[in-house]
Amino acid sequence: MKAEPLDYVVITTKNQKFTGLIIPHQENDEIIILKLDNGYNIGINKSSIKSIKSLKISKKEVKQPRSILKHDKNLKKVVLIHTGGTIASKVDYTTGGVTSKYSPENLVELVSELPKIVNIETDVAADLMSEDINFDDYKKMISTIKKHIKRCDGIILGHGTDTLAYTSAALAFAIENPPIPILIVGSQRSSDRPSSDSNMNLICAARFIAQTDFKGIAICMHDSINDDKCAILTATKTRKMHTSRRDAFKAINDKPIALVGNKVEWVKNPESDENRLKQNELVVKDKFADSVGLFKTHPNMNPKLFEFMTKNYDALVIEATGLGHMPTNTKENMMNYELLKKFIKKGGIIAITSQCLYGRVHPHVYTNLRRLSSIGCIFCEDMLPETAFIKLSWLMENYSADETKRLLTVNLRGEINDRSLYEE
Repeated sequence: MKAEPLDYVVITTKNQKFTGLIIPHQENDEIIILKLDNGYNIGINKSSIKSIKSLKISKKEVKQPRSILKHDKNLKKVVLIHTGGTIASKVDYTTGGVTSKYSPENLVELVSELPKIVNIETDVAADLMSEDINFDDYKKMISTIKKHIKRCDGIILGHGTDTLAYTSAALAFAIENPPIPILIVGSQRSSDRPSSDSNMNLICAARFIAQTDFKGIAICMHDSINDDKCAILTATKTRKMHTSRRDAFKAINDKPIALVGNKVEWVKNPESDENRLKQNELVVKDKFADSVGLFKTHPNMNPKLFEFMTKNYDALVIEATGLGHMPTNTKENMMNYELLKKFIKKGGIIAITSQCLYGRVHPHVYTNLRRLSSIGCIFCEDMLPETAFIKLSWLMENYSADETKRLLTVNLRGEINDRSLYEE
């Protein structure tokens, strides 16, 4: 028979039989993708198929396998919190696009290994794609984490990848001295695709929690394009560096905390500042100021942009060029300098980062940098622009203006390195 998408069938190959639902796909015409009854997808080469038999079950009657989460008293308990994103998504065959549809239970159904590594419970903090996240959504995530943080051994937060690094920084600043590991996990490809990275990312996150005494906020994502290891990455020193590769997340001006395959390989000293075993009291401050802007400088920059930003925000994080340069030196650009000077004099805060990402900004190497420093611009060392944006928003809502300015260049959550790292 001719196999059609969404047919429920038995496929017999030269070696064995497979039962499941045929999934529409466009990756390879020579392959049939079958969703098995256990929730996994497999690709079957058409040339190896001897027969396809329809089970004549209505598509509406094809039920997804139910998750039976049995708990083992010898395993750690992990709460998997759903927020949406590609890791909780599947293809919507009515539109051909990816939508956020899977529940946390569905994720456990897709990754049958999880209950063998840790005891899993699930909860929902949000259900949206990460590009739509607002500061109010951070509060929902933090509230859900607080609900579980003292009754489990670890938390995995499923999150969309586009703004995952913003959220990891937000959680790192808002949740001080977490008594358990809180790992943020995403997926570059939806969970029902054969090439999805969600399974391995979740499994490695669970293994890291199961095999270590780590306490803190971190990211767990593919270390390479291969399915062999995931990297545990510092929450405030990580950036999404590729639109689609599974190893898109990289440590910037930093190294991974650890690599996780079948076992954990520490890259940093487990007792280092970023991931030492913390005994201090848990402190949660979940407020973020809406009055912080983030923008990038560029050639031929019209003073109207500086004027707009300084009129509509109380603080600005500027992605400057190189060591922190901005178009503020020539006669044509002097208006930009004057606008910044006026803004700071009225109490505004200017935080300077670099578009270069690697390396650090510095207020004294060039005369024009000294001019910016002299009017009160704050150079943020090797902090990432996204992290500086989150940190400044958090500081302004929880500290006085003077304390905000002082703490902006103090390393609070591993966001600033004392020394730049140089890798060959």
